[in-house]
Amino acid sequence: MSWGTELWDQFDNLEKHTQWGIDVLEKYIKFVKERTEIELSYAKQLRNLSKKYQPKKNSKEEEEYRYTSTRAFLATLNEMNDYAGQHEVISENMTSLITAELTRYVQELKQERKSHFHDGRKAQQHIETCWKQLEASKRRFERDCKEADRAQQYFEKMDADINVTKADVEKARQQAQLRHQMAEDSKAEYSSTLQKFNSEQHEHYYTHIPNIFQKIQEMEERRIVRIGESMKTFAKVDRQVIPIIGKCLDEITKAAESVDHKNDSQMVIEAFKSGFEPPGDVDFEDFTQPMKRTVSESSLSNSRGDGKSEPKFGSKSKGKLWPFIKKNKSPKQQKEPLSHRFNEFMTSKPKIHCFRSLKRGQTQSLYIHKELMKRTLGTPTCAVEAREYVLSLKLGAGPEDFSNLPPEQRRKKLQQKVDELNRDIQKEMDSRDALTKMKDVYIKNPQMGDAASVDHRLAELGQNIEKLRLEVQKFEGWLAEVEGRLPARSEQPRRQSGVYEAQNPSGVNSCAQDRESSPDGSYTEEQSQETEMKVPATDFDDEFDDEEPLPTIGTCKALYTFEGQNEGTISVAEGEMLYVIEEDKGDGWTRIRRNEDEEGYVPTSYVEVYLDKNAKDVHKPLQKISE
Repeated sequence: MSWGTELWDQFDNLEKHTQWGIDVLEKYIKFVKERTEIELSYAKQLRNLSKKYQPKKNSKEEEEYRYTSTRAFLATLNEMNDYAGQHEVISENMTSLITAELTRYVQELKQERKSHFHDGRKAQQHIETCWKQLEASKRRFERDCKEADRAQQYFEKMDADINVTKADVEKARQQAQLRHQMAEDSKAEYSSTLQKFNSEQHEHYYTHIPNIFQKIQEMEERRIVRIGESMKTFAKVDRQVIPIIGKCLDEITKAAESVDHKNDSQMVIEAFKSGFEPPGDVDFEDFTQPMKRTVSESSLSNSRGDGKSEPKFGSKSKGKLWPFIKKNKSPKQQKEPLSHRFNEFMTSKPKIHCFRSLKRGQTQSLYIHKELMKRTLGTPTCAVEAREYVLSLKLGAGPEDFSNLPPEQRRKKLQQKVDELNRDIQKEMDSRDALTKMKDVYIKNPQMGDAASVDHRLAELGQNIEKLRLEVQKFEGWLAEVEGRLPARSEQPRRQSGVYEAQNPSGVNSCAQDRESSPDGSYTEEQSQETEMKVPATDFDDEFDDEEPLPTIGTCKALYTFEGQNEGTISVAEGEMLYVIEEDKGDGWTRIRRNEDEEGYVPTSYVEVYLDKNAKDVHKPLQKISE
């Protein structure tokens, strides 16, 4: 089967067919090129998708990825990034192995096709030239034969005419002979040309054209083989990345199997556990007696030293159960849940309802709020601490010692801070060791550098390490304080209630009297400060004003500046020396006094306390010192 023998007369059709084959090859190249563009676009979209959902560094989202489910999602994002990389590999391999190679081959194929068909056209032109020569020789032979026949007839006519001279007859005879000779020459030339044409024609159709068509056939077959190999490469490129893609999918499956719901639940507990005890039982209040009521064992008030029975602070006769709960006047109004009351208290500012004197009434009011919050939350705390804790959750800010957080959360934050500072110290120490080695090298080989050039940097590193160590000591002190104060599971609410009754009976009775003096029989926080300050004086108030001030039990030095903006607190400056009149009861606050007219609470972590059991209440001037 050969195109040269079977298609010897289909030169034009072969030319069209080979051009179509090149067009098919270029179309396939275009297809592969578009496939590579799709792979690149897909890989880019996958990478952008993975990047879009990656957690931002040093953000709240990054903290959320400590759960197993979110870590599995993060692993999926990373594997999708690798998955996208494999599609980029597909695009690169198809471009280099198929698109580039076929594009170069198409150029070579076009040049080869052009050469073969040029040779074919040249052979056709040659045979056509030989055919034209044969036709010309044939026409000349035919013309000469006709001329010779006419000359012979004219000679015979002249020879038969008696009136024609002998000379004219001889001339006609010579002319006829000449024409016959020319016809013979034309015949010989025509015969020679015909033989030559037949030889050329045979060689053209049996030698030149078959050879040219055979080359064209081989060229076309190579094109077909090449496009088939390219299609195999197309599939091979995809198949090469399947194992890696399979590994990516296996890693995603492995990450999904690592999700542990129990572990995530435990991490939620660790993340949000406050360390507070649940609220204690609400005491029963007896309303059978109109004026004097029996005091329950766990009541917030107890009898004073003189034996008189005072109304309970939690009385509901003309007030409400909690001083920080808004209550409707309607007696049919159902009580709000405790969580709603607590949230409402968080958004309101404590007011003084119990005392006329701001000098001592602020601290007593704060203490009452603290004890009530103890009953509400179950562990030592106060309204200021609770409000700051809620605000810190909303705003994400707080004091350096994290005193606004619950004990458990504060301990975790302090531990994280200590670990972070230790890592920074290790980095600085590594840098210092490296510089020390460099300095030793410079000392041994002065030509390599000046050893004195690193002294300044070494001094800076030493200072940084010392500062970081001081910071670590400070945070470790706070951490030890928190770990030593974490409460154990016990009957904490009732024990706190008993402590409160023993320490603060006067404040409770005063608040009860304040509620009884309300003109409309209700107790609300919407009452103006003017109304509150117009509460009639009671025997308790007079007795409270005449009470001796608490004795000093030691001194303290302010480690940091504290702005006492809340009721019952006092502002102190860093380095200031003050008197301690009541030590920390486990709620994080210490009561101090500056002079006879200024006293209040400050955070225990802000002062360094020096207790003296034999100390007396002698108000000597204490000067501010600087470290």
